[in-house]
Amino acid sequence: MSVHWRPPLTQLEVGVDGLKVDDVKDDTKVIIARPHHTYKDEEVPVIPPIVHSATYRVKSVQHYSDILQEGGCIYVRLNNPTCEAVECSMKILEHGAGSVTFGSGMAAITTSLLSFLKAGDHVVSSASIYSGTYDFIKNHLPQLNIEVTFVGFAIEEFEKALRPNTKVLYSESISNPRVSVLDVEAFAKLGQSRNVTTMIDATLSTPILLKPIDYGVDIVIHSGTKYLGGHSDLCAGISSARTEDQWRRVFMNRRSFGGILSPFEASLLLRGLRTLPLRMRRECENAQRLAEYLSGHPGVSTVFYPGLKDHPDHELTKRQMKGGFGAMINFDIKGGLEPAKAFVQNLRVIQLAVSLGGVDSLISHPASMTHGPMIMDANDRQKHGITDGQIRFSVGVEDPEDLINDLRHALDKALLIHGA
Repeated sequence: MSVHWRPPLTQLEVGVDGLKVDDVKDDTKVIIARPHHTYKDEEVPVIPPIVHSATYRVKSVQHYSDILQEGGCIYVRLNNPTCEAVECSMKILEHGAGSVTFGSGMAAITTSLLSFLKAGDHVVSSASIYSGTYDFIKNHLPQLNIEVTFVGFAIEEFEKALRPNTKVLYSESISNPRVSVLDVEAFAKLGQSRNVTTMIDATLSTPILLKPIDYGVDIVIHSGTKYLGGHSDLCAGISSARTEDQWRRVFMNRRSFGGILSPFEASLLLRGLRTLPLRMRRECENAQRLAEYLSGHPGVSTVFYPGLKDHPDHELTKRQMKGGFGAMINFDIKGGLEPAKAFVQNLRVIQLAVSLGGVDSLISHPASMTHGPMIMDANDRQKHGITDGQIRFSVGVEDPEDLINDLRHALDKALLIHGA
């Protein structure tokens, strides 16, 4: 594989009878941004097929060399046509130069970080991030002689932490699980002013609500398992780059690290992407109603949702996210640990489970689950604002009245049992 490889093109980029990328909106782009292939016959499949071959026949030794230089399919670990179909859709949605698919969100995160870091470098990261990412940055990067500094979400903290050997600034568009919102434009400008690569995990905002590359962010990462897939039935990750050179670094390391997505998972992910705009609209509408309900309930002490006017990042979110405030709510149950556990265990419609972003509403208790003792100790949780009574609520597409009734039932049960 050589530096001449380029991201796969979509039909829209080439032009469909004069129709170009900017002529249609995201809802349409995600449906018609098919890979650009030359078919000999008129019968072109409407849905890109699942190509599960592990290897590909070449015409000659020279043909093999040509593919290595210019691009094409040789072996499944290098690339796959079904994965390329996903990458085409994501590239168009993200407004990037190219996208790379992975077998998990963590594969996308780790490969992206290691594509721009080496021994002796320094990374500055937000502390309130996905627990798996936090573990990798805190415990694994130092083993590679990469220095780490954790900060909050304020851009001033990132700037203060910069060193001469800082190579990457890492954060999330909306923090998991605290639901803080990053000033994406200021984050990108800080990186550009110091020649430092900026990376954002934009899983919770999705490319429907926010396009960080438009603000100048270099690398945008998603756990495709979540909103992009949208049905809790696959595991995937995606990394999109602002420039072709950045794309190539991530793409080449995926080849070396072996984290490519299965074509079967890619097909499920492509199907999920086609309904992403519809699902996000419904989930954002539901989340707004549920956050307003929870903020008025006597058993709830605090609610963190960017759509509420008392959220510290409400105005920022209005300015940089288009079409909604996301579908993640964070709230605290009065009384702490035991009432919180009783609450999540008495829900009947909303399901107690890790993960997020599917059509099903899912709820979890971070202090004992995703950010529990296996990942963070009590001091780390306190430092990062994760309380014993905190609840992470991923809102799905169910009827909002049914969800409100379920919340009311479980809250009443928890208050009755523990008298909080």
